[in-house]
Amino acid sequence: MSARRKLVVGNWKMHGSHPANAELLAGIVAARPFGADVAVCVPFPYLSETAVTLAGSDLRWGAQDCSAHKQGAYTGEVSATMLAEFGCRYVIVGHSERRAMHAESDQLVADKALAALGSGVTPIVCVGETLAQREAGETAAVVKRQLSVVIHTLAHCASEMVVAYEPVWAIGTGLSATPQQAQEVHQLLRAQLQAATPRAVQMKILYGGSVKPDNAAALFAQPELSATRPTPI
Repeated sequence: MSARRKLVVGNWKMHGSHPANAELLAGIVAARPFGADVAVCVPFPYLSETAVTLAGSDLRWGAQDCSAHKQGAYTGEVSATMLAEFGCRYVIVGHSERRAMHAESDQLVADKALAALGSGVTPIVCVGETLAQREAGETAAVVKRQLSVVIHTLAHCASEMVVAYEPVWAIGTGLSATPQQAQEVHQLLRAQLQAATPRAVQMKILYGGSVKPDNAAALFAQPELSATRPTPI
């Protein structure tokens, strides 16, 4: 079996401006080749300029959320079908900030993932525990519950998603799981996926908790890890 190619996804969050975007994207294009698949997930208003800048390159782009609905009277929502028209390869669903700030349930996250796949966009499904849950020894139960709902909803299409382990306590706090801690959770998630689909061995599982230049190499050295990280603008 060939080794899984690494995937690195930059999540811009709510950052960006036309001048800063142009500078950042030009720098990413100039820095190729990377030896890994690379994508950026940008705010909705910047999808068009990102698509134009990266068109024809081996770099991919995506969004940070999508609606579970295809169309309708859902003011302020953006459908996966719309994202596909901008050439999005990926969309992040279930990020901890969405779960916490917008009360997104496990089932809603799963429905968004299903909507993305239905429009030809690969969902990056985020799972992760809070600090209180980790300290209570609940990490395995939490991430398995979150992923289980998605696996059940996607059914035979489950292998088409990307999974991202993003411990809530390590996002934007300066803290980061040790490579060993991340690897342990990734192994657990891999085993759960393998019980659901024979194609799990080739699925990518990202780690996304304060990935920085000084810890990226150690994280990437773990056999189960790819990465998602905030991209400074």
